[in-house]
Amino acid sequence: MSSSSPRKGLLISAGAVLGAVALGLASWQATAPADNGTSRPGATAAAAASPPTDPFAELKALARRESGDKLAVGRADAPVVLIEYSDFKCGYCGKFARDTEPVLVKKYVEDGTLRIEWRNFPIFGADSEAAAKAAWAAGQQDRFPQFHAAAYAQGAKEKGFGEARLVELARQAGVPDLERFKRDMAGEPAAEALRADQEEGYRIGVSSTPSFLVNGRPIAGAQPLDAFTTAIATAAKASQAAK
Repeated sequence: MSSSSPRKGLLISAGAVLGAVALGLASWQATAPADNGTSRPGATAAAAASPPTDPFAELKALARRESGDKLAVGRADAPVVLIEYSDFKCGYCGKFARDTEPVLVKKYVEDGTLRIEWRNFPIFGADSEAAAKAAWAAGQQDRFPQFHAAAYAQGAKEKGFGEARLVELARQAGVPDLERFKRDMAGEPAAEALRADQEEGYRIGVSSTPSFLVNGRPIAGAQPLDAFTTAIATAAKASQAAK
């Protein structure tokens, strides 16, 4: 597999219900029999009065919103949740982490609009999986964002993700107990957490990185900043209107 091109289309149009299907979720709306309004008296009026079904509801529900989530930043009750499926060996993931994510944190996380939840989704082999477990281990000491930044720094992935290198990245990230870090990244809880993230991604059809959901609406690839700001603003407005 290869990382997604940053030029892939933004999947937040009205046709993105098909994007949700493409991400692996079966849509009962797509297969439901057509109702021409004659099946029962008043059906047309009832349908007109009913609010439209949110085609992204199942994807939106993937937001964990756990207050103690070590792989998340932002308020658990933020109106918008961005879920990121990424791999530390993915070049475009690194581009997003360096160029776009810090702007989103400053602009939207700090004012309470946005929560970012990371999902480790390694697709480039053993080194990718090792880095994912190391990131989880750093998170157990509340240093996941710092490890994330260090591992995605320009030129970091070219140095590989062997154990000694991962410990060095943890040191750079300010992980206080490096012996615990080594135990944690080699332990079964790290492997279980990684499997949970991978199973979620595969279940909805993620096949390349980075992939994103913004309140359930898919975005493929390291799109330009304005693609994310537009998606976040739209989701925030919809969340406010739904109250």
